[in-house]
Amino acid sequence: MMNFSVFSQQVIQSHEADISDFINQQQLPEPLHSASLYAMTNGGKRVRPLLIASAFATVNTNYQADELPINVRQAMLAVECLHGYSLVHDDLPSMDDDDLRRGKPTTHIAYGEAAALLAGDVLQTLAFEALADTRLDKVQSAELLATFAPRARRMVMGQMLDINGEQRALTQTELEAIHRDKTGALIEAAVLMGGICADASEHQLSALLSFAKNIGLAFQVQDDILDVIGDTEQLGKRAGSDEKLDKSTYVKLLGVDAAKAYAQRLFDAAKEAIINEFRADNYLVSLADWLWKRQK
Repeated sequence: MMNFSVFSQQVIQSHEADISDFINQQQLPEPLHSASLYAMTNGGKRVRPLLIASAFATVNTNYQADELPINVRQAMLAVECLHGYSLVHDDLPSMDDDDLRRGKPTTHIAYGEAAALLAGDVLQTLAFEALADTRLDKVQSAELLATFAPRARRMVMGQMLDINGEQRALTQTELEAIHRDKTGALIEAAVLMGGICADASEHQLSALLSFAKNIGLAFQVQDDILDVIGDTEQLGKRAGSDEKLDKSTYVKLLGVDAAKAYAQRLFDAAKEAIINEFRADNYLVSLADWLWKRQK
């Protein structure tokens, strides 16, 4: 198994080249082209594509860190285009009204609201086009779409529930229901799609889903913590944005220390699900450890 840092850098470098090529191939009119490319190439951790690649390499023990196959690369494009669309729309004045994303002006600040709205729209469409690529096996393409599409819908549902929950005191059960959709659904899709690309068995897919559910929730708890203890320069976005919108968060419900302990339990549960099914030394466990240490 390759060192995770080397593996992740290799995956991200290849993926970012794929993103630029994919957007440039669409012949979008200006300023839609520039706004879409800006939204997709302005940094980011690339967590969801890394989840796909890591799940694929965990299931496919014959993978030797060569170039990732086309099905994995298209799945990575799909999840990142959908994620990119969600961020562009989430930042709009009608949503969170943020002016900073990854340390740079948000897309609607850089290109105007109309171009940003349409950039989000086209990125959502391109996510599905990536999985309908004629180079993919038709049966596997259908399986990937069947995994991806309902979770794309759940992500939007989660955003609506999140807006509905503003200025309300939510219970932890209500908060988790929101974030299992808003944040967790696309993470589920990423991990499962990586497994599907590696022809995972039903038992393996069950373990991957358990990992994804725990990681998705842990990621959100961690975000809530960082929103409180981080600063704007460190996070690349406005710190304290949840408080500004009067959102219920895990920190507000539990306090910082209890929220950290809860996130740790979720990360541990995710790793246990993978270790019980696969070897202990694998890319998903390494990715979980990397996510736990993140500061933005």
